[in-house]
Amino acid sequence: MITVSLIALSLAAVLFMYRLLIGPTLADRVNALNGMLIAGTCAIAAHAADTGRGAFLPILVVITLVGFVGTAMVARFIESRGR
Repeated sequence: MITVSLIALSLAAVLFMYRLLIGPTLADRVNALNGMLIAGTCAIAAHAADTGRGAFLPILVVITLVGFVGTAMVARFIESRGR
């Protein structure tokens, strides 16, 4: 079951990479980067659940918080650029 989850997350990451490269606007690219971050985080969490080792879970929290702050900063930049 974990293998199926990792394959689905890998497919999602590839599709997000496509959107990152092709996306016509900066907002599309930011959303794609955020999606890739979430897919990678979920893959690491699935691997941790499979192996029973939670060594990377605090790192996942930090990566998620940094991703959120980065997305919020870019959203604020996009909003101010439109004026």
